[in-house]
Amino acid sequence: MSPPATAAPVLELRDVHKSFGGTPIIRGVNLAVKRGQRHALIGPNGAGKSTLFNLISGHYVPSAGQILLNGQPIAGLTPYAINRRGLSRSFQITSLFPRMSVAENLRISVMGRHGLRFSLFRPVRALAQVAAEVDEYLEKLRLTRRRDDPAGALAYSEQRALEIGMALATNPEVLLLDEPTAGMSREESAYTVALIRAVTEGKTLLVVEHDMSVVFTLCDQISVLVYGEIIASGEPEAVRVNPKVQEAYLGEEVAT
Repeated sequence: MSPPATAAPVLELRDVHKSFGGTPIIRGVNLAVKRGQRHALIGPNGAGKSTLFNLISGHYVPSAGQILLNGQPIAGLTPYAINRRGLSRSFQITSLFPRMSVAENLRISVMGRHGLRFSLFRPVRALAQVAAEVDEYLEKLRLTRRRDDPAGALAYSEQRALEIGMALATNPEVLLLDEPTAGMSREESAYTVALIRAVTEGKTLLVVEHDMSVVFTLCDQISVLVYGEIIASGEPEAVRVNPKVQEAYLGEEVAT
């Protein structure tokens, strides 16, 4: 189980707005994610979920408002700078180095966290600490037997696991997961949810996910984004029976 969330938010959005060409996409979002929480962000297609993730992770700059990580402003920083402050992200579309081995993909993330770069005078395999951490992540991700296989040869669920592992290998305090089970079968989805639970123990998660069974199984807090605004936040059961949420997104059948 995740540790109890403390009172102070580790990630906070205050009246965040984002417009593109005069068209408002995010309309004054306020969101607080407490330390140790597994927090889901749900909403219909076009609600602005990906835009919000891009704002938090530094790929976009807000038109207005504040984004705070551990009480410090991060809006306007580069994704790399935000990562160095303790926030990492996986993407909706798998972003691996398909021709490199599974171990090599993980090694890149581990080396980046240690501020190391490849050198002909310091072979990567000679870096004992990096090698040990790669082995540890391979075991956690249940990918040890695939360590030398090209990442592009993995099954889809294994590719998603590897991408989550690469995000974790930077040792973030906060992890953003964008549609971690998208395109998966029921069996693959169950495997991935169990894996996320295991490998993110003690981390703070903010998850975008369309599969409501995943959301209600994995997360202890849910916020609902509709047309760029948060219309409800709370524990899963409270959100499930919220009339506004049922009307705007979940549908009456979810409450039954």
